[in-house]
Amino acid sequence: MGLGPQEEDVYRLLLVHNGLSLPDVVERAEAAAEDARAAVGRLTELGLIQETPDGAGGAQLRPVDPRVGLQSLLSDQLAELHSRQREYEENRATIGKLLLEFNDLYPARNSPDGERLIGMDAVQSRISELAMSSTTECMTFNPGGAQSSASLDASKPLDRDVIGRGVNMRTIYLDSVRNDAKTSEYAHWLTELGGQVRTVPVLPVRMVLVDRKVALVPVDALNSRKGAIQLQSPGVVAALVDLFERVWVQAVPLGAPPMKRQENGLTPREQELLKLLAQGMTDAAAGKSLGLSLRTVRRMTADLSERLNARSRFEAGLRAGQRGWL
Repeated sequence: MGLGPQEEDVYRLLLVHNGLSLPDVVERAEAAAEDARAAVGRLTELGLIQETPDGAGGAQLRPVDPRVGLQSLLSDQLAELHSRQREYEENRATIGKLLLEFNDLYPARNSPDGERLIGMDAVQSRISELAMSSTTECMTFNPGGAQSSASLDASKPLDRDVIGRGVNMRTIYLDSVRNDAKTSEYAHWLTELGGQVRTVPVLPVRMVLVDRKVALVPVDALNSRKGAIQLQSPGVVAALVDLFERVWVQAVPLGAPPMKRQENGLTPREQELLKLLAQGMTDAAAGKSLGLSLRTVRRMTADLSERLNARSRFEAGLRAGQRGWL
C-alpha cells in the first residue's frame, strides 16, 4: 500500500499513542531520527496522520480514522490498477498490430504448405512464374465481371505461351462478361487459341490452380488487391480442384447461348440473385458477386418483386420460398 517498514512502525505507534509530538515520535520510534521524521512526512502526505495544535504553541500528531485513511489508500491502489489494466490493453493492441506488420513484411515465415503474397505486384509476378512453369493444366475462377482492357492485353502474351506449350487452360467467368465487349472479345480470342472458357451466374472466390499442385486464393475474398495465399497442401489443393470441376460442369461454354429460363420461369442469374438476397445481402453486395451494376440488380429485383406480386423484399422472399424458387 506504499508504506515502508519505518512508516508502518510510526503509524502503529501513533494508533496506540494518539497525540504524540514529533520529538516524542522520534524518541519512541525504533527507526533512526532522520528516518522517523521522513516517515511522519510520508504519512502526512498519504493522509494517514494530521497535525493539530496542542494549545501550547506546539503540535500533536493524530492518526486519521483508519477506516477512512486506509480505505483511501485502497481506492488509490485500485485506481492505479485500473490505469495499469488500460495500459496493458493498449500495449497488447499495439503489439498485435506490430505482429501483423511483421507477418506482412516477412512472408518467408509462412508454413511450408502456404506462402503469403502481399500486394498485386507480388501476386501478378507469382502467377506469371507459375504459368511459365506449368506443364499440364491451368484452371481459373475470374469473378468481378468485366476486366480492364490493360489487364486483358497484358495477359495475352503469357496466355499464348502457356497454350502454345500444350497446357490445357480452362477459365470460368461470370455470365455478366457476355455483355462487355472487351472481355467477351478476349474470351473468344482465348477460345480460338485453344483455351476453354465458360460462364456461370456467380463464383465463390477468385482462384488460380496450376497442374493440380498449387493454388492461389485471395487473402481477403472481398478485396483481392490485398494479396493472395499460395497453397501447396495436397488435401487443400485437391478440395479446390474438386470445387472447380463441380462449377465447370454447371458452367455454359462461351460460344453457346446463356442458359434459358428454368421450369419455374427464372434464369440462372435470377435464381442466384434471389439466393443472395435471401442471405441478407444488399443490392450492392449482390451486384458485386454477380458482376452486375447496382442499377441492373435493382431492376432485376423490381422485376422479380412484380412477378411475385410482392410489395417488399421480405414479402418477395416469403413468396419465392412458397413457390420453391429458393
